[in-house]
Amino acid sequence: MSPGDEQAYTDYPETGHTRTRLPDPDPYGGAPRRPHRTSSRSLVTVVGVVVLLIAAIAFANRGDDSAGGDTTTKGAQPRAASTAASGAKPVDTKTGSIPSGFPHTEQGAQSAAANYAVALGSAEMFSTGWRHQIVDTVYAPDVAAAKQSAMDSAYSNEKFLANIGLAKDGSAPKGQTFVSRVIPVGTKVTSSGPDATTVEVWYTSLFGLSGEASRNPVTESWYTTTYELKWVNGDWKITDFQQKDGPVPVGRDQTASSADDMTKAVEEYGGFTYAR
Repeated sequence: MSPGDEQAYTDYPETGHTRTRLPDPDPYGGAPRRPHRTSSRSLVTVVGVVVLLIAAIAFANRGDDSAGGDTTTKGAQPRAASTAASGAKPVDTKTGSIPSGFPHTEQGAQSAAANYAVALGSAEMFSTGWRHQIVDTVYAPDVAAAKQSAMDSAYSNEKFLANIGLAKDGSAPKGQTFVSRVIPVGTKVTSSGPDATTVEVWYTSLFGLSGEASRNPVTESWYTTTYELKWVNGDWKITDFQQKDGPVPVGRDQTASSADDMTKAVEEYGGFTYAR
């Protein structure tokens, strides 16, 4: 079996995780990379890129009123991109460790979906007590019990845990740190009603065991999850979700960090409360 065929979670869809693929040597199937150009030609290229970047920044930051008596009206200016941050203040309340109390708006639904994705993709999902709290918090009451039962069955499956290098109780081997993190990149509403909204969350995920003896090193994956949300008891709650791979960017030629550096980063860098 080739690296690209490896799968981690295909048999357990209720865990909220899917298969993890390792990238092929050339994602675009192109020819081998060319040798480095001469230093002078590289310098010209770098200078050209910098000049274009400065010009692009200047263009993007132009105000609505230009100097020199320009007659262009404000209404003719480009509108803010749909993916631009709203500037809305993140919620300041929590249920346990999960943000809650989102506004009854499309932006509120997007913020809820992003934060719920983080919770459902966290390492805490592998602890029974934490998992029950997370599921009860993010899912609508009429579906939480069914989701709880399905997830308990999946997360306690010994074969599943063994495949990812965890013990029967979901704990990491001695000297290793279990990493499971979701980092949202963006959200969008695909359908919306007064009390029901469907939101897609595009995110990158870190998953694996960090440690010198790890056979499952921390890897990066990209997914898009579609959450169906409804307004229940003054907050947005999940009723169902679907997950698919990508969009996946081309990886850069960066050297992977040591197990020690990865462990320190996971332990020292905290997460965020996300707002649309």
